[in-house]
Amino acid sequence: MRDRVFAASLTTRRDYLRIVTTVSGGLAVGAVAVAGGVLHRHGDSADAPEPKRVADRLRPGESIAFRFPGEDDRAVGVRLKDGTLVGYSAVCTHLACAVLWRKDRGNDGELYCPCHEGVFDARTGEVTAGPPPRPLPKVLLVEEIDGSVWAVATTRSGESVKAAMCRQFAEQRPDMAARIGCPGTLSQTGRSERT
Repeated sequence: MRDRVFAASLTTRRDYLRIVTTVSGGLAVGAVAVAGGVLHRHGDSADAPEPKRVADRLRPGESIAFRFPGEDDRAVGVRLKDGTLVGYSAVCTHLACAVLWRKDRGNDGELYCPCHEGVFDARTGEVTAGPPPRPLPKVLLVEEIDGSVWAVATTRSGESVKAAMCRQFAEQRPDMAARIGCPGTLSQTGRSERT
């Protein structure tokens, strides 16, 4: 009887191969989905986001977590010690864990992903340590005269601020796109930037 119990609980070679094949297939499908852009990425909307007030005031060394451009998009805004205002997606580019602000690290502090020890430069969003493959997408923050901080646009990972502004505002806000100097827009003198 004892031999039957132990024999019945062992995994056969066929069962093992079935499990390995199923797991491998799932990983392959997931990789194709990520590579194909099936999963939502920060700032992927084709439309320009509505500006959003994220703080009444942000003092040097302070940070704020908020949602922008949509309610599913986590972001973080930071006022560096020298007064520079920066904003980023708060979703790690490695495996989408939450990114946290640690102001006590280095001169400018750092953005840190505790899941796999990913570290991003607070001033640029570039990867400084760990496994993340790309920098954090930027969230463009502006400060109004009253000191309030507003999120106005987003970049994709590795995209320049100008390219992001042109992508988001060229069709819906041609006046703003022309002031930025986006290709194909009319400048204030009425001439095309392409000529």
